[in-house]
Amino acid sequence: MSTPQPPMPQTAAPNWQAAPGSSYPTYTSPIPVVRTHLGHALASEWTKIRSVRSTMWTLGVFVVLVVGIGLAAAALVAANSSDGGAGGENPLAFGFFGLLLGSICIITLGVLTTASEYGTGMIRTTMTACPTRGRVLLAKSIVFFAVAFVVTLASAVLVALADVAILDAREPSAQEWLKGTLGISLYIALLGLLSLVVGSIIRHSAGAITIMIGVVLAPLVLALFMFSESLQDLQQALFEYSIPNQLSVFYAQSLTDTGPSGWDPLWIMLGVTAAAFAGAYALLEKRDV
Repeated sequence: MSTPQPPMPQTAAPNWQAAPGSSYPTYTSPIPVVRTHLGHALASEWTKIRSVRSTMWTLGVFVVLVVGIGLAAAALVAANSSDGGAGGENPLAFGFFGLLLGSICIITLGVLTTASEYGTGMIRTTMTACPTRGRVLLAKSIVFFAVAFVVTLASAVLVALADVAILDAREPSAQEWLKGTLGISLYIALLGLLSLVVGSIIRHSAGAITIMIGVVLAPLVLALFMFSESLQDLQQALFEYSIPNQLSVFYAQSLTDTGPSGWDPLWIMLGVTAAAFAGAYALLEKRDV
């Protein structure tokens, strides 16, 4: 004689509904479907850039270089001058040396923001989550530019205030304050954004970093070794439009009497970055990931 089996627990049946015009039921997911937008991509990229260790290390080295070298240069001048000051020089200009070396850190971080995902294969997951490739590139660019600009501006302002306090020099004008803090921060952030775009084009971290360091240093180094009279015009152009010279323009310390002046370096870098971004976008749409 068999024993009666206990009743099985009843589970909620899935929500099957018949599609309009069809006799076969379809499943309706209880999870709400939300149309994605740029805000979701920005949130994703912000999570990435703040959660990887390379970001904190790279930006930490950048701050140490900018602040340390900027303060050391001002202190050295103050200690070795008879009146403890820099005379009629712009005291903000002593932040140039730290920002020039620190820009290598921003370049490195910009390249890693895109190229590292191709190296690890994470780019496939990113493109699966957000199939609109242009949106991914735009989100990376916005997040990186904001981070690079804020960190550079904070470091430049700190060094500027400290150098003015250390040196017994003239008070910088409002225009000099604006160019020596906001202007140069925008320029370095754009330089890092150009590196990000180059990383998206090259898709190789070491290669893209090498290219960008060459872009920063090679024109000035080549110009130093051009002794021929026939190369004088080329040498002059390389001096004028090299990135170190463009950085010095923000402090009115240009290596030449001609070439970019005022805010010209910022517009030059903006145009070059925009052209590179357009090329990266076109390649991203055509190439496979």
